[in-house]
Amino acid sequence: MDNLVLLSVVDIALLIAGLAFYLFVVGGQLKRVATNLEECAGLVRTIKGHAHVIAPGVEHINRTGGVVAGALPLLYGMAEGIVAGVSPQPDPTRPPARPASGVRRSRLHESVGYNPGRMSGEAGQTNHDLIAG
Repeated sequence: MDNLVLLSVVDIALLIAGLAFYLFVVGGQLKRVATNLEECAGLVRTIKGHAHVIAPGVEHINRTGGVVAGALPLLYGMAEGIVAGVSPQPDPTRPPARPASGVRRSRLHESVGYNPGRMSGEAGQTNHDLIAG
């Protein structure tokens, strides 16, 4: 019976020691968090002071931006009229320019070993020849 009581007391003492250690660690972490929050609060107060000084300028910028945004459709219409008046119109009798290199052919087929001009037949036969013959 004495061993059971002694083991119970040791168990309770270890539990209390573990909880005390846990609370000590958590308390240290909470102190660091409180220090960081206090520093952040000071930075926020500084930013708020700076923003208080520039707030009237921001209101003026917003009013000016509103005026410019309201004038954009009119300016856009005027710009299109100017561009349409000075842009050269293409000559309808002249065909569009062709590239100097001519028509390009794809080399993708050849890179994978497929030649659409020749199938697996005699040399010189085309797909058309193979189908027809």
